Formats: sequence, structure tokens, C-alpha cells
Amino acid sequence: MTMLTKPAEKTEMAGAQTLRRGLSVLRLLTRIGPGGLRMSEIGRRLELNKATAIRLTRTLVDEGFVLHDRGSGRYRLGPEAFAVGLAAEPSYELQRLAAPTLRTLAIESGDTVFFSVLHGYESICLSRDEGDFPIRNQLIKAGDRLPLGVGAGSCALLAALLDDEIEDALRRNAPLRAQRFPRCTDAAIKRLIQETRSLGYCVQPGLVIDDSWAIGVVVCDASNSPVASISIAAIKSRMGAARNAFLGNRLMLASQALALLQTEAGKSVD
Repeated sequence: MTMLTKPAEKTEMAGAQTLRRGLSVLRLLTRIGPGGLRMSEIGRRLELNKATAIRLTRTLVDEGFVLHDRGSGRYRLGPEAFAVGLAAEPSYELQRLAAPTLRTLAIESGDTVFFSVLHGYESICLSRDEGDFPIRNQLIKAGDRLPLGVGAGSCALLAALLDDEIEDALRRNAPLRAQRFPRCTDAAIKRLIQETRSLGYCVQPGLVIDDSWAIGVVVCDASNSPVASISIAAIKSRMGAARNAFLGNRLMLASQALALLQTEAGKSVD
């Protein structure tokens, strides 16, 4: 019996690996945007050998998830990827509700405002609104993912979880943090969690990138579960104690208003 089940197990594992690699191509093209990438760039960025990159990408082209521009040699998202996005659109109702508030915050602060959602042990940036201050934060763009605890909004989400959930998240994303965000250690994040729970907002003091500070708050759904975050990022010289407190309280008010909007939207649906 054991000898009969092993080949099936291996096939399943190989299939899962192929699926993950194919999804990584789609995720990469989503982050790159409409300009797309050449085959060599896809392989290099995903650390795939040439044959694997060609096989995966051409399969996605055959299925309509990726388009190939023969003139430029670039690959970009195709109509099937767009259709999947439309099917998932109800999940982003919260971001649509938040959009006017996010734009107002960007105008008021002059800085960069991010809206991210909780997804497993990550936060995913759904939108980015620029203020008019000439020096802007260029760290995160829509579609980017951060391990929970990395960045002000992500840390505000983490702080809203139960203590055992926090420990689980930190344990699971520790290798990625050590590799990409070495200053975001367990100890540093836990200090921020304590401060966040005390203040109601998270002040991230340049742990992700030098001279880039951010303030973030959690956004909860109608059942008071953490689902998203709003954050404002700026250069360090713009983030003194008084302004931090002002922006933190402004963000908390925005979060409360958004929670109320969700409740009202839910009632209208009922």
C-alpha cells in the first residue's frame, strides 16, 4: 500500500509547486503594472531557470491570464486575470468606502497615505494616495505585501490580534523579516505593539527604511475584528512628537468613521 501511494504524493507535491510558481508569475506581473516584463526578467526576478519560466508563462498565455506583446517582447496581465479580479471585487468594498477619506488625509497631511488589508500573516497594500509634499515615500505601492509587524499599518494590525496569534505570526514570518527587514526584530516589533496598544496608533521610527517614518491605525469590521489599516508615511523631519500625536488621532477618527460606514453599508444590504 505504501508503494502505491508514494507516486501520487510526489505528483501532488509537484503539481502544487507548479501552481505556486505560476501564481508567482501572475503576482509579479500584477506588481509591475501595464508595462509588463520580458521573459528573461521574469525568470531572473523569480529565480526560475529559462525553461521553467518559458513553460509557465506560455501556459498562462494559452489560458488567457497573460498577454504577449510580440513587438516589445513583454508579457503583461491578460483578460482572464482581469475577470478574476472582477469576481473578487466585493472583497474590496472596504477600500472603496475608504477612498474619499484616504484622499482627504493625503490632502490634509501632504504626505503619502496607504490602505492595506490583513491577509494571513501579511498585509497587502490596496491603495496609495500622494499628498503634495515634494519629497514622497516610495517604499510601498499597491499590490505590495509586507509581513505582519513590518511598517506602521502592518504593526497596527498585528497589535490588534490576540497574543498567541501575534507569537504565531512572528514565528512564521521571522525568516523573511531577517532577510529583508533586519531591523524589524521580534523585540522591536513587540515594543511597537505595546506602544500601539497604549496610544491607539503605531509610530514606526524608520525600521523599514532609513529616514522614512510612518503612523498607522487598525480598521475593524462590523464585528470589531481587525481587517485593514490606514497609515501615513513621511520623511523623519516631518514627524515630530506633536505632529505624530495629531496625525495619530486624526487616523483614529478616520478609522472610527470607516467602521461606522461599514455598519451602515451592512444595514442597507440587509
